[in-house]
Amino acid sequence: MTKKGALAAKTAVIKRRTFSRDFKLQIIREIEAGKSQAQAAREYQVSQTTLAKWRRQYGKYQDRAFAGRGNAYTEEARVSALERMVGRLTMENDFLKKLLQKLEAES
Repeated sequence: MTKKGALAAKTAVIKRRTFSRDFKLQIIREIEAGKSQAQAAREYQVSQTTLAKWRRQYGKYQDRAFAGRGNAYTEEARVSALERMVGRLTMENDFLKKLLQKLEAES
């Protein structure tokens, strides 16, 4: 096997790590209790950037933070989906009103 092939085979096996909600909350509590973020990152082998992101999410969403499998369903996502639906329905409604006016004018 060539070096390139061996590298491809090696990287194909590496999986993305996932962390439980309890694990994330435990680290956040330790940091809030006084442990430095850098120390927690070294101890749990997680990047400081990841810890900062977890802390921001927890600060913003509290109990709803870390609800899903990495794709947390946030209030903003719900609002934007509803706004898209309202926009589509408004366009359909306008189209149907114009069509009805044309049909009434023809009869």
